[in-house]
Amino acid sequence: MASVPDGNIARTSSYLLDNAGAEAPARFGALSTLFDSSTIRHLENCGVAAGWQCLEIGGGGGSIASWLATRVGDAGRVVATDIDTRFLKSLSHPSLEVWQHDIASDSLPEAVFDLVHARLVLTHVHQPNQVLRRMISTLKTGGWILLEEFDSLSLLPDGALDSGETVLKTHRALHRLMQSRGFDLRCGRLLLHRFRNHGLADTGAEGRIFMWHVGTPGSALLQANYEQTREALIQAGFITEQEFADDLERMRRPDFVMPSAILWSAWGRRP
Repeated sequence: MASVPDGNIARTSSYLLDNAGAEAPARFGALSTLFDSSTIRHLENCGVAAGWQCLEIGGGGGSIASWLATRVGDAGRVVATDIDTRFLKSLSHPSLEVWQHDIASDSLPEAVFDLVHARLVLTHVHQPNQVLRRMISTLKTGGWILLEEFDSLSLLPDGALDSGETVLKTHRALHRLMQSRGFDLRCGRLLLHRFRNHGLADTGAEGRIFMWHVGTPGSALLQANYEQTREALIQAGFITEQEFADDLERMRRPDFVMPSAILWSAWGRRP
């Protein structure tokens, strides 16, 4: 495994759910369980094969970077990036490189990759169209880009259908906090539109949604996100300590159920 020269230098991150949080391993585990199978299906549809040069942006826990490295084999190359690479450093594969890199501000080489993939990255940046342009520019002619992002606003819980289906105050507070930090909560819904505006060919998109309840990976993901942002939510005045505690208790009830955000996967090819 190779890394860029500054790979061991810690960077200061303003990322709301940064990798330094104690909840990060639980979040990565839940994301992998929930979404890796569909991500891999889309990567296979893009044709990822031995010898490909792949860029995995915001590699997080490294599950997709590991799959890509195995897929491209020793003749290929996978570059996995993140602002904080602590979880990527434990990966070991001859075709895998780890770069400490911020897609919002750092440059990328031009026209070198057959594939660019990122999951739950674009929503965090303040200039998504500029960042998307940077991602596309690093593709070879004919190279594929696959991005996956949440749309958290299009489908909300409906208590009229099920009394256990409730909008948690903590969830609303987290949305407010994210919007105050510049997050685009409809990012996933806009992916295909943005791909077409950037002139990509062979574009397409798919949305996935789950019903999350106690004991599921989705519930574990929610709890990890809530607990990591607890202090910021309370300090911002978006929720009280008691309301936060009440919501965590509600999530443990057998009748609790909540629709997930829609995970949109969108793909396209550099013409």
